[in-house]
Amino acid sequence: MLTRIDHIGIACHDLDATVEFYKSTYGFTDAHFEVNEEQGVRECMLKINDTGDGAASYLQLIEPIRDDSPVAKWLEKNGEGVHHIAFGTDGSVADEAAAIAGKGVRVLYDAPRNGSMGSLINFLHPKDCHGVLTELVEKR
Repeated sequence: MLTRIDHIGIACHDLDATVEFYKSTYGFTDAHFEVNEEQGVRECMLKINDTGDGAASYLQLIEPIRDDSPVAKWLEKNGEGVHHIAFGTDGSVADEAAAIAGKGVRVLYDAPRNGSMGSLINFLHPKDCHGVLTELVEKR
């Protein structure tokens, strides 16, 4: 079952400058920095608040680390801004993705992949989600 908005992903050209903007403007704290080689991004998860299920809601700021990454291609086409929305689950991402696929929505990966802060993730095709790239997140 999907239980929360886990994070909103925002694509940017300069991660450090974007992090500083969100910290100085809104007072968010930098919760976690990492490089995800598989996704081709450097990222920062800025914590917004805690949620009722023991997790938290974040802004995920993502900067491509190579020109062939999906985020680099997206930035070239769309510019900086909201890239995706991610919903957290209290169960298995694999099970959630299978259930949603059973309703006719295309799932982008055959099996979950590694995401931020040790999570497992999968994405749903934006053309099947009213133009919104949607991520499913399982905290581990």
